[in-house]
Amino acid sequence: MKKAISILLSAAMLLALAACGNGGNPSGAQNSTAPQGSEAPSGSEAGDTFKIGIVTGTVSQSEDDRRGAEAFQAMYGEDRVVLATYPDNFTDEVETTIQKIAGLADDPDIKAIVVNQAVPGTTEAFRQVKERRPDIICIAGESHEDLPEIGSAADLVCNNDFVARGYLIIRTAHELGCTDFVHISFPRHMAYETMSRRVAVMQKACEEFGMEFHQETAPDPTSDVGVAGAQAYILEKVPEWVQKYGTETAYFCTNDAHTEPLLKQLFEYGGYFIEADLPSPLMGYPGALGLDLTEEAGDFEKILAKVESAVVEAGGAGRFGTWAYSYGYTTSAGLAQHAMNVINGESDLTDMDDIAKAYEVFSPGAEWNGSGYTNATTGVKSENIFLVYQDTYIMGDPGYYMGSTEVEVPEEYFTTA
Repeated sequence: MKKAISILLSAAMLLALAACGNGGNPSGAQNSTAPQGSEAPSGSEAGDTFKIGIVTGTVSQSEDDRRGAEAFQAMYGEDRVVLATYPDNFTDEVETTIQKIAGLADDPDIKAIVVNQAVPGTTEAFRQVKERRPDIICIAGESHEDLPEIGSAADLVCNNDFVARGYLIIRTAHELGCTDFVHISFPRHMAYETMSRRVAVMQKACEEFGMEFHQETAPDPTSDVGVAGAQAYILEKVPEWVQKYGTETAYFCTNDAHTEPLLKQLFEYGGYFIEADLPSPLMGYPGALGLDLTEEAGDFEKILAKVESAVVEAGGAGRFGTWAYSYGYTTSAGLAQHAMNVINGESDLTDMDDIAKAYEVFSPGAEWNGSGYTNATTGVKSENIFLVYQDTYIMGDPGYYMGSTEVEVPEEYFTTA
C-alpha cells in the first residue's frame, strides 16, 4: 500500500519540483523543493484554515533541517505552513528561541508546532504554548534536552535512535575492516543524555568487536570561535589523528558543522566515515567534494548518485557511508506531515507505524526501524518518545546497504549508560 501511494504521488510532485528551485545556492546543498514521490492533499483532505508552524536552525547550522521545512511549505503553500528559525548561538539566546517557538501560538490558525532540532528552550516554549493554547499539537524532533523532560511538555518527541545506532555504527565499521574508532565532540554535547548514552554504547560495542575506542575534543561551533573556528580546528587536526590512529580507523563527530571539514580531510589522508550524526548525502559531502547539486535538488536518488560518483572518484569507495535520504530533511517534513495527518484524523499521534508512514512520504523506498524510548535508570518505556533510524548505505561502485534495520541489537545495550 505504501509503495502504491508513493507511485501515485510522484507524478503530481513533478509540477511542484519544476516550480520550486533551490535559489541558486553555489554549494548545491540547498534542498528546498518537495521530494519526488510526494504530493499535498487537496483542501478537502487537509482542511481549509489550519496552519502548521515549523521551527528549525539556520542553513549555516543545520541546512537539511531547514530544507525539509521548506519542502513541506512548498507542498502545502505559505498560507498553510509558517516557518521560523532559532538563533545560531542558541545556547546563549535561549529566551529568543523560546519567543520564536511560543510566538507561533499567537496565530489562531496554528494547530501544530514542529521544532527540529529541539534545542534548549523548546521544553519551556512548549509549556508556554500549552498554557495559552492547549489545542496546539507540540512535536519535537531531535531534542537536545533530556528526553524525559521534553517528553513532559511535548505531545510527541522523535529522535534518532542513539542506542541502536551506537551499536550499529560500530558493527558496520567492524564489518568494513576498521580496527579503531574515533569519537569527536565537546562538553556541551556530552552533557546531553542522547549523546552520552550513545558514546557509552559505542565504547561497549568496540569492546565486543575487538576495536580500539578513542575520544577527541573539538571546539563547540556555538562558542566564541564560531563555526569557522571550529571547522578550521578539524581541518588542522585530522592529519594528526590519521597519523596517530592509522588509516583503518572510522571517525564520527556529533556536530553538523564539523562534518564537512572531517570528510574533506579523510578523503585526503585516509580513514572511514560510516555516517553522520544526522545522516544525509547532503551532510558535509557536497562541500567536501566541491559538488554543485543545483540540478538534483529535491531528488535524493540523483543526489546520492552524484555524491557516490564523486566519492568513488576521490578514492573513497567502500569507506564512506550515509543514509539515502536526509534524516534532518525527513524529520522536519515528516513530522509536519504526521501532524497534518493527525489533525485530519488519518493517523494516531503516538503510533510508530503512522510516524513511519509520514516519514516515508519524504523517503520513498527507504527502510526505517525504531522503538519507544527506554529510560536507562528506571527501565520504563515512554509512550510519546520514539527513536528511529534508516538503513546505512555504503557508497561504492556499486554501493550497497548494510542491512542495519534487520540487525537485532542486543537487549543489554538499551540500558547502557
